Amino acid sequence: MYDLCIIGAGVGGGALAHALAPTGTRILLLNRLGPLPREADNWDPRKLFAHDLYKADERWTDDATGDRFRPGMYYWLGGNSKVYGSALLRNRPQDFGDLATLDGVSPAWPISYADLAPFYDRAEAVYHVHGDRGADPFEPPADGPFPHPPIPHDDRIAEVAEGLRHQGLRAFDLPMGVKYSHEDPGGGAFVLRETFEAMGRAAFDGYPDLLHLKADAETATIAPAATFENVDVARADVTRIVADPGGRTVTHVEATVNGEPTTFRADVFALCAGAINSAALLLRSASDRHPDGLANSSGAVGRHFMRHVTSKFYTVASGTPNPTRFQKTLAVNDFYFGVPGDPTWDGVPLGHVHLMGKHAGWQILRDLGPDVLTPDQADALAAHSVDWWVQTEDLPLEDNRITLGPDGGIRIRYTQTNRAAHEHLMDRLETALRAIGFDRFLRVPMPLAVVNHQCGTCRMGTDPAASVVDPQGRAHDLDNLFVADASVFPSSSASNPTLTIAANAFRVADHLASDVLG
Repeated sequence: MYDLCIIGAGVGGGALAHALAPTGTRILLLNRLGPLPREADNWDPRKLFAHDLYKADERWTDDATGDRFRPGMYYWLGGNSKVYGSALLRNRPQDFGDLATLDGVSPAWPISYADLAPFYDRAEAVYHVHGDRGADPFEPPADGPFPHPPIPHDDRIAEVAEGLRHQGLRAFDLPMGVKYSHEDPGGGAFVLRETFEAMGRAAFDGYPDLLHLKADAETATIAPAATFENVDVARADVTRIVADPGGRTVTHVEATVNGEPTTFRADVFALCAGAINSAALLLRSASDRHPDGLANSSGAVGRHFMRHVTSKFYTVASGTPNPTRFQKTLAVNDFYFGVPGDPTWDGVPLGHVHLMGKHAGWQILRDLGPDVLTPDQADALAAHSVDWWVQTEDLPLEDNRITLGPDGGIRIRYTQTNRAAHEHLMDRLETALRAIGFDRFLRVPMPLAVVNHQCGTCRMGTDPAASVVDPQGRAHDLDNLFVADASVFPSSSASNPTLTIAANAFRVADHLASDVLG
């Protein structure tokens, strides 16, 4: 019998295990798959991006069109963080309050930035974050510097950063979770950069890390937690969470292990399967006492789904090559809360921009299609492009939701919000880049299958009639079920969610240790 069963070994589940392992709590961490194989294919871009190596072989349905699509989901130990780009940013204090956006009000959280601040500190340390405290113009307060200094820009990116600053933008070093080496995480030789230069190409953003220097959930939290004798990590596909006849206490989970049905029991359960799958699992766990799904007396399970409004933004200076190998080091937040002095956009949040990993010509061609570029043109464009990722907060509309189809499969209903703000954010960046020699700009909106920033389907709140969990992560309807992934986010902000997932899970872990498991 375990004290705690954690369902899902991603960022949230990993943080819970990491925080509670030293307490002696008997922990069972269940995950659909085991470790992602460490092999040469980890860094093969065509196998990863053209043939979807390591991606989950499943299909979801767009509820609006009926189209089926293969989502960007990775169920290996560490979850989607195995292929994330390691950008680790804090939400701003304003993100935790009601915030007016172009298409409506982003709702307040039942906790404040101050409640999360010490746990952001802990998450930055555990994830080996490099950055320059104070360089981000809207950076939230913190007690000290980042754990490590910022990753230096390659020469071309340093030129772009300086050019943007001359245009009045406060471009800053993107906070990144990565080790320089296993011996010296914060300094010395940057092994990945040296490796990519030797390879003649980049293999970081969107790739598994063959060297385990990227700070993902497996390397940063799960592997250290698993060294404790009181922590067991098991491969199991959890299919149902089961409550007792009274409906207030989870007694066990049902799972499939090596094709066989299996039951796991514990005193307390923590659901950390990711916003979409956590909601789907609760809906699949319906019973006579919980006919609309477990923990769903409010009807909010699956609702308020968010994923950010996102685009790739290829920007090209035709006369200036970009031989950069480790490109993801620069960000722009000047328009996070709007454009001061502009009669239309003053006080209207636009969002966040940072560099992506360097894209090859064939990848750009896949994004834009043969009607826009020939292969030779795509290669020429890639040789000169600086490649950005642009994201804007979307709103937690009640009807943006996860449901189950007749076959039990996942269906997503999603109406995008704040698109015009998103486009204006790229307009603003384009204006600044044109002034420093860029002359071609290509925008690629991300489809519904891109759900790496999914959140909001089991929102936290103080009102059991309008939320799924309380501010400590406990399900309103059950005494021993907690949720500690991005599903509990009441709003998405415009920042990458990973650091906030980890920080909130560390906060929930402290509550479990002091008030529940002790």
